[in-house]
Amino acid sequence: MKTLWFETALLPTGWMERVRVTMAGGVIATVAQADPKPSDERHAIGIPGLCNVHSHGFQRGMAGLSEHRGTGRADDNFWSWREVMYRFLDRLAPDDVEAITALAFAEMLEGGYTRVGEFHYLHNDPDGARYADPAEMAARIVAASDATGIGLTLLPVFYAHSDFGGLPPKPGQRRFLSDLDGFAALLDASAKLLGGDALCGIAPHSLRAVTGEELAALLAMSPAGPVHIHAAEQTGEVEASIAFSGARPVEWLLANADVDSRWCLVHATHLTDAETDGLAASGAVAGLCPVTEANLGDGIFPAMRYLAAGGRIGTGTDSNILIGAADELRAIEYSQRLAHRGRNMLAEERRSTGRRLFDSALEGGARALGVVGGIRPGASADIVSLSTSHVSLADRKGDALLDSWIFSGRAGAIDCVWRAGRRQVVGGRHVASGAIAARYRKTLARILS
Repeated sequence: MKTLWFETALLPTGWMERVRVTMAGGVIATVAQADPKPSDERHAIGIPGLCNVHSHGFQRGMAGLSEHRGTGRADDNFWSWREVMYRFLDRLAPDDVEAITALAFAEMLEGGYTRVGEFHYLHNDPDGARYADPAEMAARIVAASDATGIGLTLLPVFYAHSDFGGLPPKPGQRRFLSDLDGFAALLDASAKLLGGDALCGIAPHSLRAVTGEELAALLAMSPAGPVHIHAAEQTGEVEASIAFSGARPVEWLLANADVDSRWCLVHATHLTDAETDGLAASGAVAGLCPVTEANLGDGIFPAMRYLAAGGRIGTGTDSNILIGAADELRAIEYSQRLAHRGRNMLAEERRSTGRRLFDSALEGGARALGVVGGIRPGASADIVSLSTSHVSLADRKGDALLDSWIFSGRAGAIDCVWRAGRRQVVGGRHVASGAIAARYRKTLARILS
């Protein structure tokens, strides 16, 4: 048994001074207000680790490579970015995916995320054929998780079509594709890879890539556990959905898919008021990735109305263009300020904006990835310590610590991170950062040469 002692820590009941947290077997055993004992490891500020509900780990390797103009402004959008992504992934072998994903996972830990939902759709070899082991690529995601220590909710993706109505896939999508039988084999093989507290869910890619009949079959394959799906990220997707079915993507899901608390609708950017209220009432989580959504020009999620209706949110790093929990939380609030031309738009009356964002992402993220969050007995010992030596946190207490970390913390505000009771980040750096970065650099040098 190991014990951490914090001068102050954020618990489910709020901030508490002089907190002793005992950990055994990777799980929090006790939390109590007490003075430190000589054997306790002492730190200043403890907060729960957050869940990253949506990541495509391999895309970390192309971060920054799509920031140049095409032939015209109207043609430079999500769909043109997707073509760049297709060209990049065609170069990736299994070892490459493992190396790139390990860097992304290490950076997530350094940024305050202690578990990731890996929306894993890169299944096939460069020619589109299945590897001899159908879970070859999934095994590389698991290996990256093991190497970094991050918690993993693996979300194998079913992807069969290029657009609504079951249209044939395009050549650039060949590495993603499955049929239902092949996906069942992939799902079974992927689940067998997992150990510890790792979990497996399912991820129908989107209503563009999955028909209604296929969606029903996928849900039957996995009657419990997380279900994640891209929905209404782009206006073009919404328009195509209406043209095909007469319904918008989220409208169709709410009416036809029994969406409930195990679902995470990723992005859900373009919602009507009725969809917003319906999604909030369903108990599902909206998986918001505002840094990626801004990078791709997706749009702004209606967070004010959604949270006011009792909706749940989680945050994700998606394309991994920039990795950090504070960055995603800040971007959610700033998007609302820009849209509504006001300040502290998501705070409750006379309450902290940072605390509202953090609490919402903590609860919603844990729900989306199938775990219990927070510094509490029975939860995984996933804890982040903030550094009082960081100038942005000087003389802050209580919720002002979260406000200052999220809105002005910059690099260095996070000191240590424990994941399942093991300290994976020390002094703001992952304990294996040197080796992970060296492998990544070697991999990128070959891929981009």
